[in-house]
Amino acid sequence: MASNLEEELSCPVCRDIFRDPVLLSCSHSFCRACLGRWWAQKQIRKCPVCNWDSDRKEPTCNLVLKNTCEAFLLEREDVCQLHSEKLKLFCLDHQQPVCLICRDSKQHSGHVFRPAAEVAQDRREALRKSIMPLQEKLKLFTKRVLRDEEEVRVAAVKEEEEQKSLKVNEKIKVLDGVMTALYDTIKSAERKLRCKDAPLLQRSSAAGAEQQRPLPELPQPVAGALMDKVKHVVSRTPVVLDPNTAGPGLIICEDLAAVRRGSRQKLPGNPERFESEGIVSASRSFTAGVHFWTVEVADCSSWFVGVAEESFKRKKPIQFRSGLWAVCFSKEKYSYFSPGAPASFHVTGKLQAIRVHLDLEREKLSFTDPRTLKHICTFSHSWSEKMFPIFYVGALLHCLHFVVGICLSFF
Repeated sequence: MASNLEEELSCPVCRDIFRDPVLLSCSHSFCRACLGRWWAQKQIRKCPVCNWDSDRKEPTCNLVLKNTCEAFLLEREDVCQLHSEKLKLFCLDHQQPVCLICRDSKQHSGHVFRPAAEVAQDRREALRKSIMPLQEKLKLFTKRVLRDEEEVRVAAVKEEEEQKSLKVNEKIKVLDGVMTALYDTIKSAERKLRCKDAPLLQRSSAAGAEQQRPLPELPQPVAGALMDKVKHVVSRTPVVLDPNTAGPGLIICEDLAAVRRGSRQKLPGNPERFESEGIVSASRSFTAGVHFWTVEVADCSSWFVGVAEESFKRKKPIQFRSGLWAVCFSKEKYSYFSPGAPASFHVTGKLQAIRVHLDLEREKLSFTDPRTLKHICTFSHSWSEKMFPIFYVGALLHCLHFVVGICLSFF
């Protein structure tokens, strides 16, 4: 039965368990990477199994199959590879999970055993405690990079870019590297916390050593990075949301710096309010100058971040191709809107935040990943109206925050 199930959950191309499976219109599924390599070699978009022409440039993610494969792999890790029995015990001498047959074998003669569930619970508690200081340190680094370091960077670009930006960029790269390492360590630990007992115990020895590494120190400000001539023209203000524009399905936090989806509310139908349940704009508009702000999207299942002209329609039907420039995440895919046709793009991993750079002097709008500093896309346009930061939060099964960051502006 297990072998039959494994065969059903295997990619026809690589013959291994599906990794990030995608679904073609002919109902056959493949690993996304396997299908991409197959199409690249054949230079035609046909199904590798039935030779059916694919009518999709980007095949649809098969979420049901993906979840099933992940569950199967976790279940397989919970079984002894020698005896096909559940790993219910933990050998304290060998520091590994074992089954009841292993316990009575010569290999474990005279060893001390404990129930795997008890040891796993102890390891989980230790793992939770170990990642707490990492999470606090990551918050401090994020706050530092998004506020202090970005203000230094903007000031340097204004007048002495060639002399100062290199030093600041090098420091920010170091900070981003540290933040990335902290973030990956935390995510890895959180994934282990969701594992079953036996897989957790198999992986926890290496994880324990990893968590005990000394925490990095917070960076000190760069001496001489700020230019006196431009200090008086740099404006550092928070991007705050305008509750009067929020759709009826949104809940704005008290400091106006975060928003989440909630139940539909009865709100005044004022002209500036969006009828779409998930859209809200910032309270401040821009007509000139250069402006930066960062939005943390975290694990929000559907969102867009961008800018909209003052004339952008707020009542139904909303036209998403008119007066809106934004980066979007929906149905596990990334794309961007502009007055032209929307286009999709791919990123490695999942975006946790979006940095927006609106340069009305050069008539450019750019989006980047602040964690990796990778460029996402840039729009060029001659804007003649007031431009508002705009945000959308999609429907969620549970509450998640959509946090708006600091806006740095200069004229």
